[in-house]
Amino acid sequence: MSQIKYSKLALCLLPVVAALTCQSSFSAVSEHVSWPYVNNKLKRDPAVEAQIDQLLAKMTIEQKVAQMIQPEIGYLSVEQMQKYGFGSYLNGGNTAPYGDKRANQATWLKYADEMYQASMDSTLDGIAIPTIWGTDAMHGHSNVYGATLFPHNIGLGAARDANLIKRIGQATAKEVSATGIEWSFAPTVAVVRDDRWGRTYESYSEDPDLVKHYAGEMVTGIQGNIGDDFLKGTHRIATAKHFVGDGGTERGIDRGNTIIDEQGLKDIHSVGYFSAINEGVQSVMASFNSWNGKRVHGDKYLLTEVLKNQLGFDGFVVSDWNAHKFVEGCDLEQCAQAINAGVDVIMVPEHFEAFYHNTVKQVKAGIITESRINDAVRRFLRAKIRWGVFSKGKPSARPESQHPQWLGATEHRALAREAVRKSLVLLKNNENVLPIKATSRILVAGKGANAINMQAGGWSVSWQGTDNTNSDFPNATSIFSGLQSQVTKAGGEIILSESGEYTSKPDVAIVVIGEQPYAEWFGDIELLEYQHDTKHDLALLNKLKADNIPVVTVFLSGRPLWVNKELNASDAFVAAWLPGSEGQGVADVLLTNSEGKTQFDFTGKLSFSWPKYDDQFTLNVKDADYDPLFPYGYGLTYQDSVNVPALSEKTSPKQSRKSDLHPLFVRSLAKNLTWQLADAATAKVTSAGSSATSGDKQSLVMQSVNLSYQEDARQFNWRAQGAVSLSYLKPELLDSKFNTAYLELKMRIDKAPALGSKLQIMCNKDNCLTELDFTSFEKLMADKNWHTLAIPLNCAGNKLAEQQTSDAIRITSNSLSLAVADIALTLKPDNDSLSLSCPN
Repeated sequence: MSQIKYSKLALCLLPVVAALTCQSSFSAVSEHVSWPYVNNKLKRDPAVEAQIDQLLAKMTIEQKVAQMIQPEIGYLSVEQMQKYGFGSYLNGGNTAPYGDKRANQATWLKYADEMYQASMDSTLDGIAIPTIWGTDAMHGHSNVYGATLFPHNIGLGAARDANLIKRIGQATAKEVSATGIEWSFAPTVAVVRDDRWGRTYESYSEDPDLVKHYAGEMVTGIQGNIGDDFLKGTHRIATAKHFVGDGGTERGIDRGNTIIDEQGLKDIHSVGYFSAINEGVQSVMASFNSWNGKRVHGDKYLLTEVLKNQLGFDGFVVSDWNAHKFVEGCDLEQCAQAINAGVDVIMVPEHFEAFYHNTVKQVKAGIITESRINDAVRRFLRAKIRWGVFSKGKPSARPESQHPQWLGATEHRALAREAVRKSLVLLKNNENVLPIKATSRILVAGKGANAINMQAGGWSVSWQGTDNTNSDFPNATSIFSGLQSQVTKAGGEIILSESGEYTSKPDVAIVVIGEQPYAEWFGDIELLEYQHDTKHDLALLNKLKADNIPVVTVFLSGRPLWVNKELNASDAFVAAWLPGSEGQGVADVLLTNSEGKTQFDFTGKLSFSWPKYDDQFTLNVKDADYDPLFPYGYGLTYQDSVNVPALSEKTSPKQSRKSDLHPLFVRSLAKNLTWQLADAATAKVTSAGSSATSGDKQSLVMQSVNLSYQEDARQFNWRAQGAVSLSYLKPELLDSKFNTAYLELKMRIDKAPALGSKLQIMCNKDNCLTELDFTSFEKLMADKNWHTLAIPLNCAGNKLAEQQTSDAIRITSNSLSLAVADIALTLKPDNDSLSLSCPN
């Protein structure tokens, strides 16, 4: 199928203005600027350096390379850790020990112990250097069931409280330490320039100064104070990410191209690293994006000359998830270019064995110098020794691991609740409808009112957060539950109706609406208008307004969006961002106490400018043409008497797009589609998530794997008779233009199918347009590599437009293992695809 590829040339051939900008940017690349030395507080310990010298002197090339490789727990076995002695490992956002999403503290510790002991077993690899575990503790120890979830960074930016940031870092490190994990991939110090980026909520602000102010505080909270409790006790290794320019990509495309001269890269996108390095951050994660057309992971000037030499960073550089693949000359299994550029630890989730062997060969062949390997390993060992990995013993034996109650601790939840209160920004409060008396009759409506997954967002128990329910957040409080507790206690009346139905007219309606959960890459958008395609929430607001009920809107989002229509339909409007697990913090500010007195006033101020027009994609304070609806720093309080007038609801023209491509599963499932797993005896299991098992818990297993990006493919393993289908939630009549089209997909066969295995395309209950036996292409895929298949849809002579389709794909077998990705209908297959013929 066709894929859009962005290059320096392509981007610069768009509008004339962009071309001129690109021209000046690229010419400036050779005119390097001077970067400040910022490692002013952390001094090297001669005893640590001597210990590293002793270790390096006795280590083989193989042992050194193993220190640089970082596998992921979904693919790593204890036996592999024992064999190679990898220096570190990680869990991705969708992975927990032994595949248990709801693993408790003891289970995380058990896994940590197993890996630690395997790394210390020298019988196979000849050396005992403790491994360490890295995790994305993004807003609290957010991958772990039962952990405290603080507001995402965008909300913390609105709080304008540096001490709060430090305390959150301390609390997060404490919860991470309870699970035996040594290393946190946080904080994100991106400075976002285009709010369409799906990681906007990971940024504290569009203002570099606020990001710089916060970055050092969070690092200190996680790692401790230099010269005091640095890397001691519950403190963990922190990571400033992603170096550099991740928040500045063109059109907000994740992992895209950041076009800016070096002065701008330094002044806008790098200042968070200045304060983080000054506070001794031990790890910096390289960024997926390109800078003026060159992938940062392969940019020696940025990673070595700027970061390590000029800024003085003496920690280690870790790559992002499979990001090395996109460096010129690299693939998933080898990348000398990234190592030579200055990457010290390579995150290779599933191809780590091949990468290890290839890197050893490249060193012995002189493609990578041994001095570069020694530098990388020295940097990594320095951080590990500073943390005390050789003296602290196995994870479960450490003092900080003896406290399971630290996960979701009462004091941490109180801190998160405080953070929620401070992060709320009051955008509108006409006629001072807020605060609401807790003794009132209150209707609570909207899909976000009782949905903890919406208030938590992505990077919460699971990566994208889309498959979570309230039961995945034990001890957390939804916004409705927080309101209900206080209203009931005060003697008021409160009802929950997502659709806004009521029997007795309420005094006021609190409507909680907003974005569904998302994380990186999947969260990128093209339009800023909220619900531009449905406007369901606007209809709810208008319905309540038509009944003459005062409407207070609580808006959950990971970025500012164009909501003029929703603002006009609301008497009060609160930007609540993604508040995390403590929804009662919203009630603390919206409601009075039982005596009608304000509990907490609004103190939050916008750390991102709010758009006036639906095409203000790049709207940043200090821009020459700065014209926001609500400016940076805006935020009303209860002392303000400001009525926001009716706003323009005019929208910009939308470009109509005609495409010969109809995605079904490209990166994620298209609307109205889901996976279904069926076995011979139990009911079908439906899943829109990344993993699932058939109803009998054994016949058929689905898990996420990686093709081009993180978890963009699905692998299916048959152990008995079963069928997997890519099914429509509601049968669908597709566009007639695809009558003579193809279904194109990428497929990798890992285990040859049993006789009788079938692949069926575009089916209803009774028949399918195409049915293929796997023997028709099995030989072509015996190499266990990815191949693109183009399957004609009109083999049976049927007309696709004449039938309601229930399943886009069905695969039936009793013994088979395969992976699929990039499934779409297309009028014209890729040139490199294998076009199959209709069966005879």
